[in-house]
Formats: sequence, structure tokens, C-alpha cells
Amino acid sequence: MKEIKSLIDLIGNTPLVQVKTFDTGSCNLFLKMENRNPGSSIKDRVALKIIEDAEKSGELNENATIVEATAGNTGLGLALIAKLKGYKAKVVILDKMNENKIFHLKALGAEVFKARSDVGPDSPEHYVNVAKKICNETPNSFMASQFTNPSNPSAHELTTGPEILRQLDGKVDAVVCGVGTGGTITGLGRFFEKNSPSTDMILADPKGSIIKDIVEKREPREADYSWLVEGIGEDFVPSITDLDLVSKSYWISDKESFTVARDLLRKEGILAGSSTGTLVAAALKWCIEQSEPKRVATFACDHGSKYLDKMFNNYWMLDQGFTDRKTHGDLRDLIARRHSTKEDFTLEENLPVMQAMKNMRLYDISQMAVLNEGGQVVGILDESDILLAVTNDSANFQKPVHEFMTTELSTLTADKSIEDLMPLFAEDKVAIVFDQDNYLGLITKIDLINHLRKQLPR
Repeated sequence: MKEIKSLIDLIGNTPLVQVKTFDTGSCNLFLKMENRNPGSSIKDRVALKIIEDAEKSGELNENATIVEATAGNTGLGLALIAKLKGYKAKVVILDKMNENKIFHLKALGAEVFKARSDVGPDSPEHYVNVAKKICNETPNSFMASQFTNPSNPSAHELTTGPEILRQLDGKVDAVVCGVGTGGTITGLGRFFEKNSPSTDMILADPKGSIIKDIVEKREPREADYSWLVEGIGEDFVPSITDLDLVSKSYWISDKESFTVARDLLRKEGILAGSSTGTLVAAALKWCIEQSEPKRVATFACDHGSKYLDKMFNNYWMLDQGFTDRKTHGDLRDLIARRHSTKEDFTLEENLPVMQAMKNMRLYDISQMAVLNEGGQVVGILDESDILLAVTNDSANFQKPVHEFMTTELSTLTADKSIEDLMPLFAEDKVAIVFDQDNYLGLITKIDLINHLRKQLPR
């Protein structure tokens, strides 16, 4: 058994697992478990190759600072390896990426900068350009440059590709990849072109990205920056990318990506990230289209624990409009957390203020309905009520919420219109919605904003 001297020795040689509970037609679909890498993503391979090659070339000096623009995973790989090798790391991450990645990066000791996700590659605020500026301003720094660095595809050509071919006993009909930096699809494409020429490279691209258009030799539409899937999809073609290696491409919506990723956990027990959902969704489409048995490989690109508060959160899925539920054509459709289906968070009137505050922090909400023993709404408690209660007397933390709640309630029946909400919101109130005598839930300003946003075309 090979001696493990550090976490670096655990990068690569990830297992391959067959997907058995999805409809793959006559095909066999295999998932390479890249979330088993120490940094929990496929990008560990790239980070290691970039750093080791830079060390060999002399570009990376002792006590240097590694700088990179990333969706998070390459940054995590770089930060991890930098920590193990004695370097510092500065990481620029898009503002739409999951905050858990930021927490992880900071815990590794990396300095993190956020950049806008709604600007094009020519903007100085584009995350790649922000990273270049930071690198120029940081003494003894090295820009990893995953979008242009040949070490990126080389990592997959030298390690990932041979592993897949060996694990599938030399028989691989198709490999499904996304394009973030272009390293995976290019490196694997080069490897299989040399070692298994019959293997098709399949592109999975989020809707809103321009890569599929380029593959199909069309004039690319302007990227709309709308996709929420992390790590793949681009508004430009990275220079290391060879899209001529791609034989077929699919656009996959966020809703389909997230649904498939959730199903992957529910059916197969595999907790994988959002881009994995995109890849598997595209792989399933390709499999179903085949008229004879094929062997197909794709990836669990990163670990799903980074997305527990997003796509694995039922309420987040609901707020984003990715979960279908019964509509009524009235104010009930604006209630984010419906009381009848126990989606909402409420308080008992005798609950101590301290516990009410803890509940607000736990559920990240600023106001809650207060119910009596009969389940009737008797008040509203919000952050302002708590603040007024405890500012002059901290002993009030232990008193029941009914002593401090607002009892002048702003109620509306479900058949009222959005226009009826506006006077309440102008007075900084929330709407308490009833159907006859039945409490249905609260409508806040942000609920209305989310409702209007969901009406926009995707």
C-alpha cells in the first residue's frame, strides 16, 4: 500500500460508480466521484498541476502569494495545496457563488474578494480582470490563470482520462463534461482522441451560457448571466479550450440541473454539487437517444455539502421558482411559507423572547406570527419589538413574547389584490392573510419582490 504523506497524495484515483436508478435507456452511465478529492472537487487535480508546474519552471517562488479568479472550487484546491506547501492565497469569487465556499476558503486562510457576476469579460469588474489587478498589486505573486494555463487541460490528459479508460476496461463510448475553464473537456478530449478515438465528447452547458452556440458554429447570443449552476457556463471561450473536440452539446436549465442533483441524492445517495446535476441531465439525454448499448462516463464534480442551503433547501428551491406548487390566482400565491402546509415559522405566545430571537436567527427571518393555544393569530413579533423590549432591560429576554408583540394586526383576505398590499408596505408592515377565519400566512415586501421576479422569463 502506498504511503500517504499528505493530503496531496489523495488527489486523483477517484472511484467510478454506476448510476442504476435513472432511466438510461440501453446505456450504462458511470459517475466519477471527484467529490472524493481532499478539496472535494475535480479542481484539486488542476490546482496541483498548476502549482507543481510553476514550481518546476521557477514562476512560483518561496513565500509567494497565489492569486486566482474562480467559481470557488479551483480556489479551494489552490488554497489547500498552498497551505500545505507554505504559500499564501488570494481568491476572487463571483458574487453568485455559494457562501459556504467563501467560509471554506477563509477557514483555509485564503483572502477572498467578491466580483460581479453580471458583467462581461471586457469589464474591469469581471472576476478575471479583478484577479489580474490584485496580482499586479501584490509583491511576489503568481497568477494561476486556469483559463489560459496549459497545465489545466494537461492535468486531465495525464490523470483523469487514463483513470476513466482503465476503470471502464478500455471501453468508453462517451464522456460528458461542462465548460468553466475548458480544462476538463479539452484535456479529456485530447486523451481520448489519442487513446480511444471512438469516444464522443459531450458538452453540458447551462442555459444562458454561450458555449453551446460556439460548439454548433453559430453566432453566440449574448450571455445573460442568469444561470445559477456554479462552476460551468461562460460568457467567453477560455483560450485553453478546444471545442472542436466536442461532438454534441445540450443546454440544461437550472431547474433541471437542480432537480437531477436532488434526485441523485434521493435515489443513489450521492451528495454532489449543482454542476453535477447539469452533467448528469445531459448524460441522460444522450443515453436515451442511443439505439444500442453504450458506456458513458461523467462526473460528480464537487461535493453537495457546499449547496445544502441552496438547491438542497426546499424553501430556496421554492423561492427561486424551481418547485411547482398549487396556484390560486390570488394573494395565496404570494405567501412564501404557507401555514396550511406547515411551511411557515410561528411563535407560541408564552415563548420567552430569547427563544423567539434564536428562532429568527435560525430561520433567517425578521418577523413571525404569534399564535395562541387554539392556533389563532394574536400578534406579530419582529426584530424591532425585541430591540425595544431588551434595550433598557435585558431581563425581558426571559419574558413571554405576548408582552411585547404587536397586536394591531394588518389583515387581508386572500381575494385582495397586490395593490392592496402597498399601503401596508408603505407603513413598513407585513400583511397577515386569511381565508374566512383560516390563517394562511404572511406576505412581506421581499415576498412580493420574489413573486414579481418569478414572473420574468427564464
